[in-house]
Amino acid sequence: MGRVRAHNEDACFTCVGDDVSLGVVCDGMGGANAGEVASQLAIDSFAQTLLQALSAPSDGGECPPEEQLRYALERANQSVYCHGWEHPECRGMGTTLVAALIIGSSAYILNVGDSRAYALRACGIRQITQDHSLVGELLRAGRITPEQARNHPRKNIITRALGTERHVDGDLFVHRLQSGERLLLCSDGLTNELTDGEIFDLIQQGGPIEEGCQRLLNAALLRGAHDNVTAVLMDLRDDTER
Repeated sequence: MGRVRAHNEDACFTCVGDDVSLGVVCDGMGGANAGEVASQLAIDSFAQTLLQALSAPSDGGECPPEEQLRYALERANQSVYCHGWEHPECRGMGTTLVAALIIGSSAYILNVGDSRAYALRACGIRQITQDHSLVGELLRAGRITPEQARNHPRKNIITRALGTERHVDGDLFVHRLQSGERLLLCSDGLTNELTDGEIFDLIQQGGPIEEGCQRLLNAALLRGAHDNVTAVLMDLRDDTER
């Protein structure tokens, strides 16, 4: 959702099971409506590939979750890249992607671009992923401050995206979840409007997980929501909500 853009270039997917849960957020980019095509293609391919791999009968040589995630990412990248070449109006389109696969108390987190994953505990909030963006690189190099990064004129420049090249590398993190901890996946439409501290305060107000997620979206809308806003909250109670 958002207040400015005429169409939604974000897409998200959630799947909750007894032992395994999956959340994915994509934020598309490209001319005309190509951004929303890229994000939906990526979501569909990534989720389908990963869920099929997870549900396939084991032949005794079980594939680690990290490899399954990377394979799903490569399939999704091929889907977006090939569609762009086959449809000139979509040429050069791409999308960010952040995904969290929760198996037991382990969260396997994969990202490409500047959509983020956060861990939220009672003691505070921590960004797990690193932004693949020009501003992210400047920040990590110590050339700008976090305050300068929030309002940098080139903050929309992405240095890595899914679907723009024949192959893509994603960053993968393994995070051990604690009881009561929550994971937040979101597009930059949320983090452009709210600081990390504001996100933490809104989620920590309590109530069902879906209410915390709705508070984030409402707060971003009140700030103007200059971009599409998508957020997924996940925790060990196997509740997931957009």
